[in-house]
Amino acid sequence: MTESTVRIGLVLPDVMGTYGDGGNAVVLRQRLRLRGIDAEIVEITLNDPVPESLDVYTLGGAEDSAQRLATRHLQQYPGLQRAAERGVPVLAICAAIQVLGHWYETSTGERVDGVSMLDVTTSPQGRRAIGEVATTPLLPGLSEALTGFENHGGGTTLGPDATPLGRVTKGVGNGVGDGLEGAVQGSVIGTYMHGPALARNPELADYLLSRAMGVESLPPLDLPEVALLRRERLRA
Repeated sequence: MTESTVRIGLVLPDVMGTYGDGGNAVVLRQRLRLRGIDAEIVEITLNDPVPESLDVYTLGGAEDSAQRLATRHLQQYPGLQRAAERGVPVLAICAAIQVLGHWYETSTGERVDGVSMLDVTTSPQGRRAIGEVATTPLLPGLSEALTGFENHGGGTTLGPDATPLGRVTKGVGNGVGDGLEGAVQGSVIGTYMHGPALARNPELADYLLSRAMGVESLPPLDLPEVALLRRERLRA
């Protein structure tokens, strides 16, 4: 490790690692290493306080009981909140959107206060969203279609301080009938896309990395296998 090593925070993989979302941290590390940039993944479990000193953070999906554990941990150790206040990029997948919102309701109707990093609220919907999802990005700096796999029963409503990540072209998205997917606020990007999302969306991965490093852009990578994956998933 050197002072120039990019440190990628994998937040609570012991309780928020549903559907292989930990792979997002691996994708970030590999895309840096392919460019000759040192990178390491720092795993932050329920046994660890959340440091505010990392360069980029990722959080994954979870079931109701694990969600509550994660919420309490982030409230007790607010390093993630402090990092985001400084503009450090954070990627929140599925249940992590709900944890980072103002509140979410569990499948049994219990309302749980979140950490209010995103101006969103989430309530159970009558029908679960399961399947491929594709969107047209609405985040400035992104131009390529976004693709992932959604599997959630919550409907997320955006408040005035949050903006959508994309407009749905296939699938359900946030689940409240507005045709939107994800939530963006400051340096925090939330999405319901599993996959892992960054394996399927290299432009989004590099968007996060460029902001983590404080640069306008990164040298392009020629990875035909990634392009093939995207074509195949978008066709699906």
